[in-house]
Amino acid sequence: MNLENLGYNEALEAYRQEHNLEQHLVGRVTVEHRERYMVSTEAGEYDAELLGNLRFAAASKSDLPAVGDWVALSEYDEGKALIHAVLPRHTILERQAVGKFGEKQIIATNIDYGIIVQSVNRDFSINRLERYLTLCHAAKIEPIIVVTKVDLVSETEQEDLLAKIKARTADVPVFAVSNETQAGIEGLKDLVVKGKTYCLLGSSGVGKSSLINSLSGMERMKTGAISEGIDRGKHVTTHRELVPLVNGAVLIDNPGMREVGITDRAGGLETTFEQIYALAEACKFSDCTHTSEIGCAVLAALDAGELQEEVLEHFYKMENEQAHFTSTVLERKTKDKQLGKIYREVKQFRKKHKF
Repeated sequence: MNLENLGYNEALEAYRQEHNLEQHLVGRVTVEHRERYMVSTEAGEYDAELLGNLRFAAASKSDLPAVGDWVALSEYDEGKALIHAVLPRHTILERQAVGKFGEKQIIATNIDYGIIVQSVNRDFSINRLERYLTLCHAAKIEPIIVVTKVDLVSETEQEDLLAKIKARTADVPVFAVSNETQAGIEGLKDLVVKGKTYCLLGSSGVGKSSLINSLSGMERMKTGAISEGIDRGKHVTTHRELVPLVNGAVLIDNPGMREVGITDRAGGLETTFEQIYALAEACKFSDCTHTSEIGCAVLAALDAGELQEEVLEHFYKMENEQAHFTSTVLERKTKDKQLGKIYREVKQFRKKHKF
């Protein structure tokens, strides 16, 4: 496997040399499963595990390798290797960890584009779409919206749906495709180029695996048929996986996400809700909450019909969620500092009194 086709570049090679990692192989994590990793290198694919020092030195799970990471590794048996270091990440796509408020979960790393996939049937939700956009904007990666299964609706229904999306998503590219008829696939292929990494984001059954097959021109991923009972595809992806394409681009497939929780990373909401933030600059008070204040430019735009009420309500919800997440993180850090102080005091006391 050519490393350049996996996205390797001069900056990564410079880091490798500066940190004396030339004696190690370099590869990209393609699959992660319970601290075991499949890593693609020029010498082939390795079943890899972490060097003990790397595991114990990790302050959190975020310091451990994730799908998309570049790592330095050494072979210790045929097809088996130890990971010595994680090379710097240029982007990190993450969300709130499910069931663990105040903690983050890395979706994938070193992503250039986030392909947000929604189908025209029951899965479709503009509010969920805005959540995915916020994750991409916070990670500083370019979003692309792909609406699948357009063969299930009429041309008029498709046009109405696309108009609603474009009204809420500003300048984000939007593609309508069918993996059954291949409509719209060629136009999307033009954006999938050599040396770039694309991460597919979406709920279960929206056609992400089928989209990979369409973009690659072959059956790379297992797919499920549409269930008549729930009007959506069956969920088949069970883990994150990096898939190199023949043109040198890289796709990362993800299991369907039930929850798309916002973290404390800055910039995501500001870009997704750019209209609201632009209006807020004209508010009478700098700390305006846009709820009841006199002289609020956001509420004035709402009254004038220049801003949709649904957009503002979703903004309120996501802003409050981000604020709550941020406060939870700060509380945890404060608690950790207090526990650390107590531990040091006990250690000094035991040393002084020779316990």
